[in-house]
Amino acid sequence: MSAKSLGFIGGGRVARILLGGLAKAGRMPATIVVSDPDGAALEKLKRAHPAIERAAGGNARAAAQDVLFLAVHPPLVKEALDQARGALKPSALVASLAPKLTIAKIKEMLGGFDRIVRMIPNAPSIVGAGYNPVAFSASLGAEDRASWLELAKAWGDCPVVAEEKLEAYAIVTAMGPTYFWFQLFELQALGESFGLTAEEAREGLAKMLAGACQTMARSGLSPAEVQDLIPVRPLAGAEPSITEAYRNSLRGVFEKIRP
Repeated sequence: MSAKSLGFIGGGRVARILLGGLAKAGRMPATIVVSDPDGAALEKLKRAHPAIERAAGGNARAAAQDVLFLAVHPPLVKEALDQARGALKPSALVASLAPKLTIAKIKEMLGGFDRIVRMIPNAPSIVGAGYNPVAFSASLGAEDRASWLELAKAWGDCPVVAEEKLEAYAIVTAMGPTYFWFQLFELQALGESFGLTAEEAREGLAKMLAGACQTMARSGLSPAEVQDLIPVRPLAGAEPSITEAYRNSLRGVFEKIRP
């Protein structure tokens, strides 16, 4: 799969993340075509990855590749597929990276074409450390699935899950880094103000967060027992309001993106 050509409809953040992961892994194919009406977005992507071919005049050229990534927001998918449908190879894979639109709906938009993968990517894929749940259309056999998973190794973990769980993963894993990054950068700044170097603060935070997650997942302790391992909790007074913000905000987003 890594030697095949790739097409992207949409040259924004998701394309930047996935191409960054491929580049870091040394697995960029010879042909990558990206279409986007935003010339500035294409120029930015071209500066990062000079080998890509920009297609500003429509989606047909991107759609004619071996793997077509739909890297646009759900409301724009139908228009993108209307332009792409006639250019698809019978052997191509169409990879939707958006929540909400099911495999069945994408198949309908493509006039019955059913070689479809749905993946919920997340930003750490840019450094090969992503968690990108995937669901396959029933028509894809073992060889096609294995080929896709081989390509996806460049981005990190790619577990195969039930399609109806993808929107939950969009909330928990795809958007997950946004819940922590602003706090981690603030902690880094505080660490530097306390005398650590930027590198020391970053390394400590990275190791701490990885260990905290492993403790949560592997200790066999209950949530209450895990949280009781450290006697001093400086943000304890803010925890109820933070928890409420999670519940109110994320449940609302989930309702908007579920099929």
